[in-house]
Amino acid sequence: MKTKNRLIPVALTIAGSDSGGGAGIQTDLRTFAFHCVHGTSAITCITAQNTLGVLRVDGMVAEAVIAQIQVVVEDIGVQAAKTGMLLNQEIITAVAQEIRTLNIKNLVVDPVMVSRTGAQLIDDDAIQTLRDQLIPQAAIITPNRYEAQILSGLEITSLEDMQTAVKVIYENLGTKAVLVKGGGMSGDVKGVDIYFDGERLEVLTTQQIDTKNTHGTGCTLSAAITANLALGKDLWTAVNEAKKYVTTALTYSLDIGKGQGPVGHFFPLLET
Repeated sequence: MKTKNRLIPVALTIAGSDSGGGAGIQTDLRTFAFHCVHGTSAITCITAQNTLGVLRVDGMVAEAVIAQIQVVVEDIGVQAAKTGMLLNQEIITAVAQEIRTLNIKNLVVDPVMVSRTGAQLIDDDAIQTLRDQLIPQAAIITPNRYEAQILSGLEITSLEDMQTAVKVIYENLGTKAVLVKGGGMSGDVKGVDIYFDGERLEVLTTQQIDTKNTHGTGCTLSAAITANLALGKDLWTAVNEAKKYVTTALTYSLDIGKGQGPVGHFFPLLET
């Protein structure tokens, strides 16, 4: 897409809708916008949720999800894409096939399988399909602690465990890079992420932000990586820039509702 002879980067998010605006499609599109990237979307499910939790989830039929992807890619084109909550095996299979057919590059897979508290969100068959069909197409995957445990088959309780798991996931699943997130860890390891791309093994640390309002951090991180890839940055730079963005967004997190509020994406406006 062009305006005034300037190419406008486009990113696509394939994920669920969060009615409370704290995660999912809503968070992805805000993150894209604050990176000056045009955001497009394919909605996989509709959730009725707020800061207190999720009341209801209604899935889209796979054909509707694929139609959304097709019309965006065929008309506008995308420089990068990410997946979030894909909900079930049927949708995962269809999305993986369409990404392959359309030759979508710079794919960031946030393997939304288990919540940060350890609750499994999709069934075992869907997880296997995600492993076999979607993850091998990814430029990077961004599992949290519990997702990394499932993908690696290892228990993760320490920094050393995270470093071992990230290598196992990389070697076994075919993705080009892995970022194991430490938001669900405790103590000094909380918020520490581990990156591995087959050559570079890095520990990413930032200032720990004392806030209960952390809803949407995982979506924001993967969306920020996607936006930076759409802007033409290399993967390692994209990950670092995304980590900084999330940390600052946590600093400006929103104390709204009666439960866990979201991170604050519009901090660039507050700082001008």
